[in-house]
Amino acid sequence: MKHNASSSVAMLSQARRALLPWVALMVKRRQKFMLGALLIWLTLAAGLALLGLSGWFITACALTGIAFLLGMPARLDVYVPGGGIRFFALLRTVARYIERLYNHNTVLRLLADLRYRVFGQLMQLDEAALRRQRVSDWLGRLTADIDALDNLYLRLLMPPLVSLLVIAGVSLFIAIWLPGVALWVGGVLLLLWLGLTYGVARLSFAHSHRQVADQEGLRRLVVDQLQASAELIAYRTATWHRNQVQTHEMAALDNQRRLGRSVALGNSIIGVITGLLLLWMVWVGGMMVASDVIAGPILVMLLLVLLGINEVFTPLPGAFARLGGSVAAAERLNALGSEGVLDKDQSLPARGLDLSLDHVTYRYSGSIEPALVNVSFQLMPGEQALITGRSGAGKSTLAALLTGRLVASSGDVSVGDCLPVRVPECQRSQRVALLTQQVDLFDASLEDNLRLGNSDASDAELWDVLEAMALDEWVQSLPRQLQTPVGERGQQLSGGQARRVALARLLLMDPSVVILDEPFAAIDHDTAEKVANALSKWLAGRTVIFFVHHGLIGGLAHQISHHWHLSAGELSQRK
Repeated sequence: MKHNASSSVAMLSQARRALLPWVALMVKRRQKFMLGALLIWLTLAAGLALLGLSGWFITACALTGIAFLLGMPARLDVYVPGGGIRFFALLRTVARYIERLYNHNTVLRLLADLRYRVFGQLMQLDEAALRRQRVSDWLGRLTADIDALDNLYLRLLMPPLVSLLVIAGVSLFIAIWLPGVALWVGGVLLLLWLGLTYGVARLSFAHSHRQVADQEGLRRLVVDQLQASAELIAYRTATWHRNQVQTHEMAALDNQRRLGRSVALGNSIIGVITGLLLLWMVWVGGMMVASDVIAGPILVMLLLVLLGINEVFTPLPGAFARLGGSVAAAERLNALGSEGVLDKDQSLPARGLDLSLDHVTYRYSGSIEPALVNVSFQLMPGEQALITGRSGAGKSTLAALLTGRLVASSGDVSVGDCLPVRVPECQRSQRVALLTQQVDLFDASLEDNLRLGNSDASDAELWDVLEAMALDEWVQSLPRQLQTPVGERGQQLSGGQARRVALARLLLMDPSVVILDEPFAAIDHDTAEKVANALSKWLAGRTVIFFVHHGLIGGLAHQISHHWHLSAGELSQRK
């Protein structure tokens, strides 16, 4: 008994810690949720009223007809109950439609809130934290885990609350004619409610909690099977890997079957308890009718109302059997709040920004050799530097350190006397601009992608930066010009065009520090010279670092104050 009690307390405590932050997020929309709960209650109440009133009306009509056949005087108003039946039928249909429409709209807004919050937490993670998980795992956090939290409102919060209200309402309704019976009915239904909520959750918590890990592991194995099929066949491990998938799948199916048995047990208990309660009420009610305490039609109405309460309890076993899954998903999402995140308590100065590294070393997790070794340099405000090096020399790692996307393993990184990772993202993105080797364009129009650099830019400014990047004539030749879709990741553009669009977007910004990683990649020599001359004017007065394999072209080469070479993570001076 003590072990069961301690396990129950531990389960409740674990669920409270995991779900409380997400329930608090829902409280912000509490008025919508309470209105949704009212619509659910109204739908259920209308259904029970329709069932009970129909039973009373049919029974009363039958007894009145029998009385007429026996020659006994009888009187029955068919208009009022007939109108009530039509009213409750219409109310139930309309309330159900509005409830589904309203609650699904509320849930979609809730899912948007959840995804916005989780995506914001992911944005605060540095690259080292992001690389500890696969892209598919992070995608799973944004989709599968948040979908698991979808159970909180429609399945875990509203149905038990509404069912309690219905239990109270049915008990009070029965108490109008049979107060003693109402106490027994209310007590039994309350115990049934506890069994279907707490009892089912307690029985299936561990299996439901494990299901989240099972799904993630199975998803990872299947993705590996598809993406690495050539390597698995080459190393003759395809059969072994398929066996791994099958073994994991069988374990997940076994766990899922156990969950299914818990739900089936809960549904069986509903049928047994309500059936026995109904038989007991038939027996007690029959004696009451025989004693002229209540009329026969009233008893039939009460019996049908009690019979219809099954609809109230049916959603509870399936929802609470998955409580562990919701808790596991919430725990995975809560872990994002502290993983790889530092306090953002520093602010960049308004003046020009200097860059400095002091004996900086960085080693990726699991790497044998460090990516950067004892790197030191200082770049004053307005100075421009060129850092050359082959692929893999550490240029991208150095850029990530300067922009706060990585934290140095040792040494100090400073931008304007601030640690980059301690500067809020909104300020850092405005003052420090980075053009990476991978061009990030979104599946939207050319204009939408350009306005990411400056949402307030005028059309004239858009055309000016396109002209600076030698793109204006090409865009003018397009049928839709600025409204031309670029495709996902800029797939509708060539590599050079996509690169110049990214540079044009950069020119719409007003950063103090600009870091350009291979700015002329995939751009032909003649066009690159035009782009370089335009860039040289825009970069004047800014603190700039160029990362290239060899050297610069056009007017940019004359503005360089420092030339360093990066090789195997070590930085050296070049003349």
